[in-house]
Amino acid sequence: MNNIRALILTEYGGPSAIKISSIEAPTAGEGQVLVRVQAAGVNGLDWKVREGYVRDAFPLQLPTVLGIELAGVVEAVGAGITQLRKGDRVMGPRGGLGAYADLVAVDEANLTLMPDSLSFLDAAALPVASVAAWQSLNFAGPVQAGQRILIHGAAGGLGGFAVQYAHQAGAVVFATTLEAHADYVRGLGADHVIAYDKEQFEASARDIDLVLDYVGGEVLNRSWSVLAEDGVIVSTASPAIQANTPAGRRGLWFMNTPDAARLQSIAEDVAHGRLQSKVNAVVRFDELPEAIERNRTQPQIGKTVVSFSL
Repeated sequence: MNNIRALILTEYGGPSAIKISSIEAPTAGEGQVLVRVQAAGVNGLDWKVREGYVRDAFPLQLPTVLGIELAGVVEAVGAGITQLRKGDRVMGPRGGLGAYADLVAVDEANLTLMPDSLSFLDAAALPVASVAAWQSLNFAGPVQAGQRILIHGAAGGLGGFAVQYAHQAGAVVFATTLEAHADYVRGLGADHVIAYDKEQFEASARDIDLVLDYVGGEVLNRSWSVLAEDGVIVSTASPAIQANTPAGRRGLWFMNTPDAARLQSIAEDVAHGRLQSKVNAVVRFDELPEAIERNRTQPQIGKTVVSFSL
């Protein structure tokens, strides 16, 4: 039996609920390719799934392999594959969980070829955050020049891309972050950077057309007061937002969907310097449980990526 490493969620709970285990290697089904993973991105969804916060939105049968995005090399192809072949360098979302494993079967439709100049570490940081930021920014309708947009969690993987897209669209960008990360966020194109450890965002954000909530909790609750009359909050962090939206207000729950064409375009923009993508930390596979916990407890710039070869 051909066994591989994988990061397994055995039960809902804290850091001890996930363990590195040996599992049987998968095979590529119809429409799938088998990817030898070189790097994978760490995401907030990892610890939210671990703790059971999104079990209604993402029903799971435990135990299961965690991880939602990857970069690697095609090792084998299943039936019906038309675009990819063995040896291709690819990147993409898993299209569910399962990316934290040495070998992963992925739908061909979810994957895109990596630009030649992009490393596996840089590529692994892109599939989820870059596409989800674009989709969530435009989820309530296409962004218009002059729109006033407030982005919570602006220094993170999602927020960093959303700031850049909103700025490029000509929006007026308000962004919340730690004071220590303010210069970074300003450099991405934010017009008004609000250091949440120094001031309340309500003091300077007013008549906001769109709030992108990448944080949730109390931050979401306080954001209703800054909306313009016909403004909307789009949240990736609060699955219950629609049930808890105040009367007369508009709140939307967003879940990203794979978009290989969009990812291809974004990857080319990153490779050619038209977009910034920040890999803030690289960890070993055996450090994954700790990296996931740090994602929960410590605000960070950009993304943490796990290297499978360290």
